[in-house]
Amino acid sequence: MSKLADLIWKNAELLRGAFKENEYRKVILPFTILRRLDCVLQPTREAVLARHAAVRDKGYDLDKMLTPVSRYPFFNTSKFTLPNIAETPDDVRDNLEAMINGFSQNVRDIFDKFGFAATLDKLAEKNRLYLVAQRFAETDLDPQKVTNHDMGQAFEELLRKFNDVSPAGEQYTPRDVIELMVTLLFNGDDDILSVPGVVRTMYDPTAGTGGILSVAEEHLRKFNDRATLKLFGQELEDETYAICKADMLIRGQDPANIANGDTLEIDKHHGKTFEYQAANPPYGVEWKPAEDAVKKEHAKGAAGRFGSGLPAIRDGQMLFSLHLLSKMQPVVAGKGGGRIGVVHNGSPLFTGDAGGGESEIRRHILEHDYLDCIVALPTDMFYNTNITTYLWFMTNRKPTERKGKVLLIDASAMSRLMKKNLGKKRREFTPDCVERIAKAYAEFQSMEWRENPEGKTGRVLKAKVFDRDHFFYRRLTIERPLRMRFQATEQGLKILGYDTAFGKLPQEQKDLLTQTIQGMDFNTTYMDADLFRAALQVSAAVVADAHGLTGKAAKLAAKLVELARKYLGTKDKTAEPTTNEKGDVLTDSELRDAEYVPFNDDIEVYFESEVRPHWPDAWINYDVKDAKDEKTGVVGMEINFNREFYVYTAPRSREAIAADIEAKEHKFMELLRGIRGEVSP
Repeated sequence: MSKLADLIWKNAELLRGAFKENEYRKVILPFTILRRLDCVLQPTREAVLARHAAVRDKGYDLDKMLTPVSRYPFFNTSKFTLPNIAETPDDVRDNLEAMINGFSQNVRDIFDKFGFAATLDKLAEKNRLYLVAQRFAETDLDPQKVTNHDMGQAFEELLRKFNDVSPAGEQYTPRDVIELMVTLLFNGDDDILSVPGVVRTMYDPTAGTGGILSVAEEHLRKFNDRATLKLFGQELEDETYAICKADMLIRGQDPANIANGDTLEIDKHHGKTFEYQAANPPYGVEWKPAEDAVKKEHAKGAAGRFGSGLPAIRDGQMLFSLHLLSKMQPVVAGKGGGRIGVVHNGSPLFTGDAGGGESEIRRHILEHDYLDCIVALPTDMFYNTNITTYLWFMTNRKPTERKGKVLLIDASAMSRLMKKNLGKKRREFTPDCVERIAKAYAEFQSMEWRENPEGKTGRVLKAKVFDRDHFFYRRLTIERPLRMRFQATEQGLKILGYDTAFGKLPQEQKDLLTQTIQGMDFNTTYMDADLFRAALQVSAAVVADAHGLTGKAAKLAAKLVELARKYLGTKDKTAEPTTNEKGDVLTDSELRDAEYVPFNDDIEVYFESEVRPHWPDAWINYDVKDAKDEKTGVVGMEINFNREFYVYTAPRSREAIAADIEAKEHKFMELLRGIRGEVSP
């Protein structure tokens, strides 16, 4: 830790025995914020108090009246500071509350979300409040001595420290993953990395504690300390929102740019778009709490955030990708545009069949040529999960050479084991890992690098460039004929009597059908539906003649023939294809299948070469069409990393396996002789 972060962390010594270690942040973070703001406002304190005294009873907007005097987007109208509060031990609790209440609403909101009042009560109950207040009063965070940059770094180190001792860093994306994300996000943007005075915006809709935003700002400063990156975010959880907003305050960012609430339910930065966006949304979390709002947006079509499709209710992470796309700065007259980096698990790559919500979202991304690159990360990279994760990069301003293309980078073998596990995080990127992945991204060509070319150990990095159409397919519906044999039986007649449709027939039709079946030869089996129908009509004619029926009444109607077919028929693959009264071949729904045809392949050629040899009686259902292009087959889209980077390994020869077995048998016999005390031959 830096000296400043270490100095602040030492204040936690006062909490031992009174607070659990994973609760220290409820004290240390808000007191750090309080002391920093206290020091920041000190030079203008008297001027603010004087202006406040002059205008407080006149109904003016205090924000407009006092922020110009404080020179910050916040102020404090109380007479208290931490040093003068520390001088009156008996009144510490009341005076701290008065000091907090004296802040502008945007700062009070931070302490409210921290639940700071309850923390003060617990500190007082444990007789630690005065000691903590006194210690922080002695901590000098004067901006003349501690810059926003230094303060931001110290605050980030404290956050990392607290996440190290908390359950698993649920709202914290590891710094090494963020470094890779922002490195690729800014890659190729020479203006923001070099032009003095350039101003850009960045947004995180699942901001957590603000880690991605703060690391992005730090990363930019390494290359261009005269650039300004305005940070925006939205966070659902109260405490992490408070931490994020406080971090922005400490860094000199506008705290009003951090909103509290469910991003899927309500976009609190409505109408704003951004040059850069990055997020690590939750995986496998239901979006049911925001279901009504999401479906209303979906119903708006292209005018809504989620018009292209809705994923299964059990996992809302793809909705965040759509939200990010809706917030991407548009390209106008060849200028502007935005770039997005988002972390997903494997589900958004392939979940959902053609025509389903997930596939339609992927289709939207690919058809608009937004997808630039996907990086497969190693397992064990995050604090709360050890699954494989992926970085998606999307943009609406691809350079010419990248248009219509997608780069896949397999970095799953690019990491090193950590000396100490942090939750489920066992692996990390080294700076060299990040540099090599960034180089592969920038070069935009298929490649393979091995740390140990001769062996199977060591780091491995692979990249492949694909045309975007490569990931599309067309799902054809393949039909096969229903094949049935028919035979009049007492069992069939009995079951027919229980049929609902049969029960609703007029009595004369019931009698006609029943007597027709009874009049058939129960020993004759019909392997052809046409012959069966003909035999039915012959029997019906005999019954009609016996009852003096003529005309239509003397012939079985189509619905009666269908009832007979239903209850006197049995599936038989040796029978002829079953037809209806019009001669159309009926399909067997149980044999219906789907074929996934590469997008640019001719479906007829594919069918003749891949389907017909196996099922000579099959045919394509031309009535099943895509809703968008109205062509036969439903368009789908998936990205299968395992398939794209699969390398065939030939099995070992029988001779090699036999030699191994013989060697092991020999070793076993040697051990056995040793146990028996025998001498080897």
